[in-house]
Amino acid sequence: MNTKIRRFIYHLRYRYPTREVITVTLVAVAIMWFIWGSVQAMQKNYELRKVVEDKARTAELTDLETKTLEYEQRYLQSEEYKKLAVRERLGYGDPGEKVLVLPANSSDVADSAVSGLAQPAESPKPSNISQWGNFLFGGNVRGE
Repeated sequence: MNTKIRRFIYHLRYRYPTREVITVTLVAVAIMWFIWGSVQAMQKNYELRKVVEDKARTAELTDLETKTLEYEQRYLQSEEYKKLAVRERLGYGDPGEKVLVLPANSSDVADSAVSGLAQPAESPKPSNISQWGNFLFGGNVRGE
């Protein structure tokens, strides 16, 4: 038994480079640890960059909303808006302007008359058979 143990120790000592294997293993573990840390740092940087971009986008949106509201506020304080509001709400006009006053129920008639004049009359749509006939016999060709 003593011989077997001595032989095993001999094999470990002289046949297998134990120190080199341990050194290579430790170096491999250190490299893997470094790579894992780098990947985690890159992932954290990516997530933080997304957060920063989201906050920048939100800040830009808020800035645009603020500018829009400031523009709207300046418009509401302008003389042009005041004149339009007075014309619309109170019915006042500019000096020398003629105003046509209609009865209360005439607005519906006037709207329908104006909409009827603004849109041209629609021609009746040809039937499917006549459309095919025009297509097959060249009735849709223009300019010949």
